[in-house]
Amino acid sequence: ENLPQELGKAFDDSDAKGDETPSVDQSAAKKQPVNQQHLKKAWEASQRSTKEDWMEWIRRFSVELLKQSPSHALRACVFLASVYTPLARELFNAAFVSCWNELYDQYVDELVKSLEVALKAPNIPPEIIQILLHLAEFMEHDNKILPIDIRTLAVYAQKCHAYAKALHYKEAEFHIKQSFEAVEMLMSINNLLQQPDAAMGILTFAQDSLGLERKVSWFEKLHRYQDALEAYEAQQLENPDSMEITLGRMRCLHALGEWDQLSALAQEKWIHAPIESRKSVAPFAAAAAWGLGQWEQMEEYIALLKPESPDRTFFRAILGMHHNQYAEAEKFINKTRDLLDTELTALLGESYNRAYATVVRVQMLAELEEMIIYKQSANDVERQNAIRRTWVKRLEGCERNVEVWQRILRVRTMVVSPQEDMEMWIKFANLCRKSGRFSLSENTLRSLMEADGGDGSGTPHPKIVYAQLKHMWDSASIAPTDKAPAIRSRALSILREFTAQKTQDLGLNPDEMAVSMPIDPSRITEDVAEYTRLLSRCYLRQGEWQRALSYELTEETIPEILCSFLLATRFDQNWYKAWHSWALANFDIIDYHERLHPDKLPPQIFSHHIVPAVQGFFRSIALSKENSLQDTLRLLTLWFKYGYQSEVSAAIGEGFSTISIDVWLQVIPQLIARIHAPNSTVRLLIQQLLTDIGREHPQALVYSLTVASKSQSLPRRRATFVIMDRMRMHSAVLVEQALMVSQELIRVAILWHEMWHEGLEEASRLYFGDRNVDAMFATLEPLHQMLDRGPETMREESFVQAFGRDLQEAQEWCHRYQETRDLNNLNQAWELYYQVFRRIVRQLPQLTSLELQYISPQLLEARNLELCVPGYYRSGEPIVRIARFNPSLSVIASKQRPRKLTIIGSDGKDYMYLLKGHEDLRQDERVMQLFGLVNTLLTNDAETFKRHLNIQRYPAVPLSPNSGLIGWVTETDTLHTLIRDYRDSRKILLNLEHRLMLQAIIQKVEVLQYAFEKTYGQDLYNVLWLKSRNSEAWLDRRTNYTRSLAVMSMVGYILGLGDRHPSNLMLHRVTGKVVHIDFGDCFEVAMHREKFPEKIPFRLTRMLVKAMEVSGIEGNFRTTCEHVMRVLRDNKESLMAVLEAFVYDPLINWRLLNTHQPQSPVQNERMRGIENIVHEDGPDDGHRNFSVSRRLNRIEVEAVANENPQGPELLNSRAVAVVNRVSNKLTGRDFNPRVTLDVPTQVEKLIQQATSLENLCQCYVGW
Repeated sequence: ENLPQELGKAFDDSDAKGDETPSVDQSAAKKQPVNQQHLKKAWEASQRSTKEDWMEWIRRFSVELLKQSPSHALRACVFLASVYTPLARELFNAAFVSCWNELYDQYVDELVKSLEVALKAPNIPPEIIQILLHLAEFMEHDNKILPIDIRTLAVYAQKCHAYAKALHYKEAEFHIKQSFEAVEMLMSINNLLQQPDAAMGILTFAQDSLGLERKVSWFEKLHRYQDALEAYEAQQLENPDSMEITLGRMRCLHALGEWDQLSALAQEKWIHAPIESRKSVAPFAAAAAWGLGQWEQMEEYIALLKPESPDRTFFRAILGMHHNQYAEAEKFINKTRDLLDTELTALLGESYNRAYATVVRVQMLAELEEMIIYKQSANDVERQNAIRRTWVKRLEGCERNVEVWQRILRVRTMVVSPQEDMEMWIKFANLCRKSGRFSLSENTLRSLMEADGGDGSGTPHPKIVYAQLKHMWDSASIAPTDKAPAIRSRALSILREFTAQKTQDLGLNPDEMAVSMPIDPSRITEDVAEYTRLLSRCYLRQGEWQRALSYELTEETIPEILCSFLLATRFDQNWYKAWHSWALANFDIIDYHERLHPDKLPPQIFSHHIVPAVQGFFRSIALSKENSLQDTLRLLTLWFKYGYQSEVSAAIGEGFSTISIDVWLQVIPQLIARIHAPNSTVRLLIQQLLTDIGREHPQALVYSLTVASKSQSLPRRRATFVIMDRMRMHSAVLVEQALMVSQELIRVAILWHEMWHEGLEEASRLYFGDRNVDAMFATLEPLHQMLDRGPETMREESFVQAFGRDLQEAQEWCHRYQETRDLNNLNQAWELYYQVFRRIVRQLPQLTSLELQYISPQLLEARNLELCVPGYYRSGEPIVRIARFNPSLSVIASKQRPRKLTIIGSDGKDYMYLLKGHEDLRQDERVMQLFGLVNTLLTNDAETFKRHLNIQRYPAVPLSPNSGLIGWVTETDTLHTLIRDYRDSRKILLNLEHRLMLQAIIQKVEVLQYAFEKTYGQDLYNVLWLKSRNSEAWLDRRTNYTRSLAVMSMVGYILGLGDRHPSNLMLHRVTGKVVHIDFGDCFEVAMHREKFPEKIPFRLTRMLVKAMEVSGIEGNFRTTCEHVMRVLRDNKESLMAVLEAFVYDPLINWRLLNTHQPQSPVQNERMRGIENIVHEDGPDDGHRNFSVSRRLNRIEVEAVANENPQGPELLNSRAVAVVNRVSNKLTGRDFNPRVTLDVPTQVEKLIQQATSLENLCQCYVGW
C-alpha cells in the first residue's frame, strides 16, 4: 500500500529546524537557480549501450546534480565529487531531491522516462540499478515518491539481488491486490532472504484468510519436500507424460536424498525424452548417479549439462577424483571456483546468511583438493588422520542443517566410507531426526547397520543401535495417535534388553552395580571407557523413557526409574546430565511423598531421597559447564526446607567444599531472603556461607546487605549486621561506602516533599476512608520524627522553612486529640495537613531536574570509591569502580517521578540508571534471574539459536525495600512515545480511537469494533519504515521486532506478566527489538485485580500485528512462539526451579495477595477530596489510575500476615495455586487440567485469547 501523502513531513520539518543557523548575510540563504537544460543533457540515457557507457552516465549525472543543486552546501562539494566518485555517490540522493523540487512538470516526466530506460537497459551494471533503487527508497522516505510503478521497481530489485527492496514493493502491491502471483512472489523473495518462517506464514495466510488453494510449487518454495513430492505424485497419476511434474518430483527427491528413487525415475524418463527434456533432467540424474556410485551413467548425464555452469565443472571434478586423474580434477575445481566467484561476491554484499549455501559449495571444493592430498598420502597414516580430524572439526562448525551436512558428507564418501566415519554419520542421522526428516534418518541408520559387521559376529555397532532406538522413540510423534504409545513401549523394551546385554558383556551385573561403587575410569582401557560412556547414556535414556511412559509416579515405578538414573551415574561419574537427572528424580520423589504425607515425612525419606538429592545436586553443579542456576535453586529449596535435619545439614556442609564459591553469586538474593531463617541450624549455615562469599566477593554482596539492613524486621536486621561486621574485618571502607551511597541514593530517590505527599495521601485514605485513626498516626509518626531529626541538605532546609511550622502545629493538634479524643482537634490538624498537601502538589510538577549540591552533597563529593558500579560486578573480570556521580539528575515526568542518574566508572564510561523511589525492585531482580536462564535455554536450542532469540536484560539493583536502580536501556523509546510523536507530526489525535469510542453508545465489543473500522492502526508499521535508513535495515528491524515480541509473549505468559501498556514496552532504535520494563505484576496478579482485570495472556493488539509482515501473526510471530514455547516446555524442570524459588521467597510473595487488600488510594470512593488534588491538573494516563502502589501494598500485606493468624496459610495456598498454574502452562494443561495440548494448539489458543475483541474491550480504555 502506498504510504500517506503527509508521510515524512514531520521528519523533514524537524531536520530542517535542526539545521537552521542564523546567517549574517541573508542573501546567501537564497536558493541557487537550477539550469534544467544542463541537467536534462546529463540524465539523457537513450544513447548508452555498454557497461562503460552506463558507468560514465551515472558519474556525469551525479556531478551535474551537485553542480545544479539549489543548496549552497551541496554545490560546495562539486569539485571534490568530480574527482572522488564515492562522494558523488554518497550525495546522489540528496542532490537529486534538491533538484527534483525545482523541476518543471515537463522535465519531471522526461527525467522519470530516462530513469525507466536505465532500469530496463540490458547491459546496465547491477550497482547502478542499486543506486537508482536506493534513490526511489530515499524519495519515498522523503514523501516525494518517484512516479514509477512499484511492480517495475520490484522486478528490478529482484534482478540485482536487492531482495529486501523487492519485498517492500511486493508487500505494498499485496496490500493493494491479493493475488496468486503476489503470494508466490512473496514466498520466493522471503526464501531468498532466508526468511522461511515468513514464507510459511504467507502460505498459511493465503489459505486461511484469502481462501486461495495450495499450489504444489508453494510447498517446494517452503522446503516442505515430502508434502510437495506427495502432491506431485498425485498429479503425475492424472498426467503421466508431463515433464514439468516429473521435474518437480526430481527436485523433491534430490532434496530428500532419495537417490534410488531419483535414479529410477531419471532412467525411466531418459530413454524416451527429447534432447531439451534430457538437459533439464541431467543435473538431477547426475546427482543420483553420483550418490549411488554409477560412474558411467554419470558421465552420460554430465555431457548434457549446460557448458560453463558450476554444476557441470563440479561433477567433472568429482569424476576426475574417482578416476584418480588429479590434474584433471584440480583444473575443474579451479574452474568451478571461478564460476562461483561472481555469485558469491554479489550475495556476500547482501549478507553472509544468504551466501551460506554458496560458501558451503566453495568449502566442498577446498575439501576436494584435500582429498587429492589424502589419496596421495596412502602411506602416511598420520597425515591422513590429521586431515580427517580437520574435517570433523570443520563439519562441527557448520550450520546444523540437514542439506549442508548431507552435501559435505557425500563428497567425503569418495575417500572415507560411512563405516570409517561412523561418528559423523550417526550425528547426521540424529540431526535428521531432530529436524523431523525421519525418512532420511532411517535410511542413513539402515545403511550403517547393513554395512557394519560390528565385531565380526554380524551385529551392528552399539552406537548405531542406540541411535536407531532414539529414532524409533521419536518417530512415534509422526505415527497415528493410537499407535504412538505401542511404538514407544517397544523402543523402551528393546533398550532394556540392549542395556542389560551390554552390561553383562562387560562382565557386570546391573543389580550389583546399583549398590556398588562407581567404575573407576583410571582402571579401564579407552575402548572399554567408550562402552561405559555409551551405557551411561543408554541408562539415562531408559530412565527418561520410563518417566515419560508412567504419567504419575507410583510405588511400583519409582524403584526402576531411580535405578536407571543411578546406573547412569555409575557408568560415567563425570557426566553432568546423569547427576542432574538422578538428583531431579529424587527431588520429584520427595515432592510425591510430601503430597502423600503432608504433615510429616517418613524418616527413611531423608536418607533414601533427600540426602542423595542434595549430594546429586552438588555433583551436577560441580560438573556443570554452563548455567547451574536451576540446580542451585533446587538445592536451596531442600536446604531451607529440610536443613534442620542433621543428616541433610551434614550433606550440605560437606557439599560446600566440592563446588566453587562463585556458584553462589547467582543466588545471593535467595540467600539474603533467608538470612533470618527461624531454624538456628539453617540460619547459621546461611550466615557462614554469606560470610565466605563476602570474603571472596565483597562487591557482589555489599549492595544486597545494605537493602537487608533497612528491613522492618528486627531479626533480619540483626542477622545482616552480624555479616556486615564480619565483612568490616577485611573490607571496612567498602562497607561504609556502600552504606553511604545507598543512604544518599535513597535520599535522592524520595525527597521530603515526595515523602510527605505520599504519606499524607496514605494517611488521608486511612482516616477518611477506613476510619482507622491508629493506622493514620502510624503513617504520620515516622515523617514527624524525620522532621524532628532536622535537615541535612539545602533542599531539606528549604522544606522545613516552607512547611515546618504548619506541620509542627498540625502535630500538636494530633497530640491534643490523643490526650482529649476531641475530633475537633483532629479536624484542625487535617486543615493544616490539607494546606501543606495542596502546596506540595503544586510544587511537584516543577521538579524537572535536581542538583546534587542541594540534595546530596556527600554524593557530589564522592570520588574514586572502592565500590563497584551497581549491577556490573562479574567474577573474574576487572572491577569497574565508581569514579564519581554526575552532579545533575533529570526527573522523568511521570507519576512516580523517577530520576535519570549517571555514574562515571573508573573505566571512563558513563553508566546510566533510572533511580526509582516508591517501588520495590526485588521482584524485577528475580525476573532478570529468570530471563538469564531463559536466554541460556534459547542459546542451547538449535532452532532458537539460529533465529538469534533472546531477551534484553538490564541491571536491577534494589537499594531499600521501596527504592532502587534500574539500568538505563540506551537507544530505546517507549511505544507510547513513538506513536505520540508520529501522530503529533501528522496532526492526528493521540487518543483518536478513544474519542471515536465515546461517540458510540453501544456494547463494549461493538464500540471497539467501530473504533477499529474508523482507523488504520498502521502507526507502528510506518514508524518502523520511516526510522529505517533503507529496506535492508527495515527488514532486519521488523524481523527482530516480530521475533522479540513473540519471545516475550511466551515467557511473559508463563510468568503471568501483566500491565503491558505502551509505556512498558520499548523499541530499540538500532535493532528493532522490543524491550520490556516494569515487572511489578507477575503470576497473573493483573488478571485477579478488582478493577479492570486483564483477560489477555499477553499484549497482541492490532497496532502490534500491523507492524509485522503482510501475513500478520502467521509467519515469524507464530513460528517463534511455537519454538520458544517448545523450549520452555522441554525445560520445564529448570524453569519451575526458578519460579518456585520466586513464589516461595518471603520478600516477594506478599504480592500474590494483591487481590485481598483494601483498595488503593485512587480507587476508594469514600475518601474526601485529598486525592482529587493529585489529579486536578488533568487526567492521568489510564493505566496508572488502577495500578497499585507496591510500597503501600507491602506494608498492608505484612500487617495482614502479622496480625491475622490465617495470613501465612492464605499466602501459602495462593503460592501453591500459582505453582500449579505455572506447571500446567508448561505441560499444555493450562486450558483444561485433564487435557494435554501440543505446542501448536496451545499457542493457537493463546493467540486467539490475546486478539479476542471480547477480551480486549475489557481492558482499561486507552490500554
